[in-house]
Amino acid sequence: MAVTVETLEKLERKITLSLPATAIETEVQTRLKRLARTVKMDGFRPGKVPLSVVAQRYGYSVQYEVLNDKVAEAFSVAANEANLRVAGQPRISEKEGAPEGELTFDAVFEVFPEVKLGDLSDVTIEKLTTEVDDGAIDKTVDILRKQRRTFAQRPQDAAAQDSDRVTVDFEGKLDGEPFQGGKAEDFQFLVGEGQMLKEFEDAVRGMKAGESKTFPLAFPEDYHGKDVAGKTADFLVTVKKIEAAHLPEVNEAMAKSLGIADGSIDGLRADIKANLEREVKFRLLARNKQAVMDALLSKAELDLPKASVESEVERLREGAVADLKQRGIKDADKIEIPADVFLPQAERRVRLGLVVAELVRANELQAKPEQLKAHIDDLAASYEKPEDVVRWYFGDRQRLAQVEAVVIENNVSDFVLGQAKVTEKAIAFDELMGQS
Repeated sequence: MAVTVETLEKLERKITLSLPATAIETEVQTRLKRLARTVKMDGFRPGKVPLSVVAQRYGYSVQYEVLNDKVAEAFSVAANEANLRVAGQPRISEKEGAPEGELTFDAVFEVFPEVKLGDLSDVTIEKLTTEVDDGAIDKTVDILRKQRRTFAQRPQDAAAQDSDRVTVDFEGKLDGEPFQGGKAEDFQFLVGEGQMLKEFEDAVRGMKAGESKTFPLAFPEDYHGKDVAGKTADFLVTVKKIEAAHLPEVNEAMAKSLGIADGSIDGLRADIKANLEREVKFRLLARNKQAVMDALLSKAELDLPKASVESEVERLREGAVADLKQRGIKDADKIEIPADVFLPQAERRVRLGLVVAELVRANELQAKPEQLKAHIDDLAASYEKPEDVVRWYFGDRQRLAQVEAVVIENNVSDFVLGQAKVTEKAIAFDELMGQS
């Protein structure tokens, strides 16, 4: 059939749909008869309810259901006939003054935009690189040792120093009044490891068991406790116990405890290096992919479907509410979060999704089976039983789809880097890993 598509504004379109009234009525009667065979109503045996009674009770809802189904079907046929890529759900409204024997509806909707992508060879992208050197391996060994450290009580006259575990009682006051969260007994922390605010650690460092001290503590402006953020409290702290840390030796026993079969130090360092290189690979991919996506957006011209943006805003809002619930925020689902909060992020996601999809389509950058397998093998390599992890991914279509999306993004990233001007920049291992 010939379909007339009217352009309203940018991506907005309108199609008029006509349905024969007899087709609607015939389908309504068919469904009512089917319903009459199973419906239960007081005073009638199952299957013996008169059709007129069923129609009186359920006629309106069945007709509404049939209309929705028929209009949706007609819209789908018309959109396919006109080769339209529909974004979101159409807004359907019935038109008045339809010819006798027909029902007429207007369907207003958006279509996905044409994506115009500029010349990628004009773009310069900074690609980060990182080397896993002996220093990075040494730091990881130190972390592993700290994770396995033991503690022994120091003599009574020994002063607390960095790496010691201290047990303290403390109480803080603002203007002479206690405040919530400002008091604790038998509280343990490690001196010099940033578990407490710097002024607190500085006050305890050098104290001996049994000693008490009063000191001022200025809370940062961005402190998580809103009641004390930016204020200065007076704290009384009493040291009750000081324990010195003992780090295990890097030897055969430690290596074997970490899964190195032959217990060799060289084997331990090689295993650590392989794990670090794998982590570095994923982090570099993420950082460089971000640079690629920024470059893509800078060269793309397209209009955004409002329906897609609104849908993405709602997804982000639902995610924020779920996060608040997970943190134990009471009545999180009743908190009104303005849509504007999520709008910039939603628009970027939609724009990027459309640009990437067009690039994938135009350059056949879909994920290949061997790429999926290789990526999952990489993910599984750091686990004790990689084969179980591989089966876990391939055993669920949703998990596999998530991997597929990552592989497609990697393909897009490689394609763009192959087209653009690339400059390499080496960054320190600690900077990449977010360490100080």
